[in-house]
Amino acid sequence: MNREKRSLEFYVLAIFFIVFVLFLYGPLSAILILSFQGPDGGLTFPLNGVSLHWFANLFEKQAVGDFGASFRRSFMLGLMVMVVTVVVSLLAGLAFRRRFRGASLLFYATVASLVVPSIIISLGIGVVFQQGGLAPAWYSSAFGAHLTWTLPFGVLIMFAVFNRFSPAYEEAARDLGATSWQTFRHVVLPMIAPSLIGVGLFGFTLSYDEFARTLMTSGTYNTLPLEIYGMTTNVTTPVLYALGTVTTLFSFTIILVALGIMTMLGRRQAKKS
Repeated sequence: MNREKRSLEFYVLAIFFIVFVLFLYGPLSAILILSFQGPDGGLTFPLNGVSLHWFANLFEKQAVGDFGASFRRSFMLGLMVMVVTVVVSLLAGLAFRRRFRGASLLFYATVASLVVPSIIISLGIGVVFQQGGLAPAWYSSAFGAHLTWTLPFGVLIMFAVFNRFSPAYEEAARDLGATSWQTFRHVVLPMIAPSLIGVGLFGFTLSYDEFARTLMTSGTYNTLPLEIYGMTTNVTTPVLYALGTVTTLFSFTIILVALGIMTMLGRRQAKKS
């Protein structure tokens, strides 16, 4: 049997991919393993026993850090950002399907924040709130700071979706007597629903994990990334690794749920067609 000879480019890309996977999952694997240290275990290898002690310790009162409250703040902030990102991105995608004066200026103003350093945006928003006599808080200034990060991605995704969306579907619905709202509700929305879920997932995860744009805008109370960062200089037990494991599993769960919903919607759409 003749085997096709692999080119040099194949091996270069294969090595690059292996290194990428090691950099991505190597640290996660180390944190996952160390989170199962025994009660007398430390922050480094080797493991001193295997137990779930540090996971149980997460639910106890800590000398440093407030896991539960910071998680709730990050979760609520992520939900708020997700909803606004989905709604505004959808409306922007619909609006830009037609040409209007100032469209290019509005588009570049929207995506400009992607090239501005996140810490500069965080600092600027924090200063504006303080000069305006308003106390920065996770639900106000941090909320706005996160939207400057998630909205450009959401808008770009919806632009790509509507650029591939054929208006023939809408024309057919109108020919059958459907109103504009009925056309959107029963034709457009089901077809773009998987993309909207993707935008929502993008918005939630970007907000949930955001550090730089939250640093100067969260006010008195930390979100989870800030809480974890603060703990790295104070906590000397594997409870920090247990927290990292739990938050990572939570992020993967959110992604799996979103993928499941997208798959279900795709199958339902295929049955209708």
